[in-house]
Amino acid sequence: MSRNKREIALSRAKELKSRIADYLEARKTIPKGLESTDAIRKRRENIMAKLNATEEQWNDWHWQLKNRIKDVETLKQYIHLSLREVRAIAKVSKVYRWAISPYYLSLIDPENEFDPIKLMAVPSVLELEDKAHDLDPMGEEYTNPAGNITRRYPDRLIMNVTNECAMYCRHCQRRRNIGEKDSASPKDLIQASLDYIRENPEIRDVLITGGDPFTLGDESLEWIISELRKIEHVEIIRLGSRTLVTMPQRVTDSLCEMLKKYHPIYVNTHVNHPMEVTEEAKAACEKLALAGIPIGNQTVLLNGINNDKYVMRCLNQELLKIRVRPYYLFHAKKVRGTAHFNTSIDDGIEIMEYLRGYTSGLAIPYYIVNAPLGMGKTPILPEYIVSRGKDYFMLRTWEGKMLKYENTPSVKLSKLLSDRYKLEEKH
Repeated sequence: MSRNKREIALSRAKELKSRIADYLEARKTIPKGLESTDAIRKRRENIMAKLNATEEQWNDWHWQLKNRIKDVETLKQYIHLSLREVRAIAKVSKVYRWAISPYYLSLIDPENEFDPIKLMAVPSVLELEDKAHDLDPMGEEYTNPAGNITRRYPDRLIMNVTNECAMYCRHCQRRRNIGEKDSASPKDLIQASLDYIRENPEIRDVLITGGDPFTLGDESLEWIISELRKIEHVEIIRLGSRTLVTMPQRVTDSLCEMLKKYHPIYVNTHVNHPMEVTEEAKAACEKLALAGIPIGNQTVLLNGINNDKYVMRCLNQELLKIRVRPYYLFHAKKVRGTAHFNTSIDDGIEIMEYLRGYTSGLAIPYYIVNAPLGMGKTPILPEYIVSRGKDYFMLRTWEGKMLKYENTPSVKLSKLLSDRYKLEEKH
């Protein structure tokens, strides 16, 4: 390489380095689960002591479910709550149910009123101030052709198999289904769903969700999966579960061995903040990955949690460390009781603007707005086409540089080859 070329390369490298300096500084201030192991362990020990729990119990997902924190008097033993917060939680509890697994509670900074994990788990008085929005803005009640199905697309659908979760997120899109009692969908309802799928051969992809299907026991979950796998035209089975970060103890060796029998199986999880990416979450994800199960992540864009270009970049990079592929960045739905989490679309576009080119493509999800009343997912991207002419496009690069790109009409390859052969024959 000539000296001139090396100088050009070094100059470019210096320019690129300057473009990441702000993120590297910001990243130091973002709490990350993989770097907070000691703090999490201390909080865990405190919770275990108060619950008189053994290590074996802590690592048992049944124990985690049974010992969820559900009342403010218990909660305030573990995290600092002002009198204002205590009153608000008690008030919200009369309208909206909440529960936090002991594991997820250990991720909360007990002294930080605005801790992102706390904001996703602990009720806020703002939930009661939002009365303008619908409890079912996606119109799931109107896209239910049979059983416990939601169908919005030609070749795929959702089966809602339970209303139970390890932790009831305050931004939940299905809070209308939580009720006062945890319950799996009745078997006759699931059977009606299976019959519908069997009778509609265009359905090739089924997503099992809830609630959280991983709150079902292995036997119950296997029955559903095995019945789906008997349907010849069902090619793909997906499971949507947040337990990978709210109760990672659920991902047992026996669960993974069961799932392995029914490939192709995919898992989509739901991680919203780098603090949720812990050693325990990593272990759960690695078990699934070693069982041959790809894991995608569906983040929800949430005000005060992750509507920040640096936090989201950090989150997606942390996810890749634990073998989870960022898949969707969902614009928050306008669900009653969750308006305080809503952001502008501008927030989402800015985040996407500072992902493309600034990090690897693997760390870039699709930014999606769900059209109301079940009209489907609409992708949103920053504008990279500035203008166009008859035979060119003016494009904007990820750095904001402008370039003119030739745009010649497409000619079918078969015609190109045919014309070439005719030309050869003439000569």
